[in-house]
Amino acid sequence: DEEEDYMSDLFIKQDVRPGLPMVRRMKKAIQKEEKQKEANEKNRQKSIKEEEKERRDLVLKSALGNENKGFALLQKMGYKSGQALGKSGEGIVEPIPLNIKTGLSGLGHEELKKRKAEEKLENYRQKLCMKKQATEQAADQFRVRFKNKQEERKMEGDLRKSQRACQQLDMQKDIGVPKETWFWLEPEEEDNKDEEDKEDECTSSDISVSEKLHILTAYLREEHFYCIWCGTTYEDSEDLSSNCPGDSAADHD
Repeated sequence: DEEEDYMSDLFIKQDVRPGLPMVRRMKKAIQKEEKQKEANEKNRQKSIKEEEKERRDLVLKSALGNENKGFALLQKMGYKSGQALGKSGEGIVEPIPLNIKTGLSGLGHEELKKRKAEEKLENYRQKLCMKKQATEQAADQFRVRFKNKQEERKMEGDLRKSQRACQQLDMQKDIGVPKETWFWLEPEEEDNKDEEDKEDECTSSDISVSEKLHILTAYLREEHFYCIWCGTTYEDSEDLSSNCPGDSAADHD
């Protein structure tokens, strides 16, 4: 063989990109595999079921001819090919399609499978619906509990605020002992900086926080003419009733 001329145009025009020979070999291998599959498909012997299906499809696709006795009787009665059945032509044009059963399952098996699939789908939808309702219910309950917890903490804070104000006002009047033991704050609660997170130690088991707050608010108004919500001490009961907006936090909001 003659040596290649590396200065010739043929050698210069060659594509020498990295990895290109590998890509060409892969393409050739894929093409060879596809040709082999086509050859195997052509040489493969068809099964009896496939041959029956091909013959059946061929017969069903072909139109009825005069050799068919039923079609010949229709023609004698005036029927023409492509015409709808019936005296006024309101019937069908194409024959009723055949539903050929090729499997080994019994009659009604397909309907049973369809019914079971529908029942399974319906059960799945019901489970999803129940799960969604349970999630929404849990979320509602959490919101209610969270709201109640916030209201309870706010009420406890208002009660401590009222106790502190009651103690100061009583001391200003030289009252050394509270009317009720829980009217004043306990000594250990006065130095507590994180009052919101600490459990209420001064409440009794018989009276709720809301009842205590109502009782103490009434005492401050009657005894000291003081409104905890306004943060104001009035001159007398008349001044309190005429200038104070109300008796509860809701009235002051």
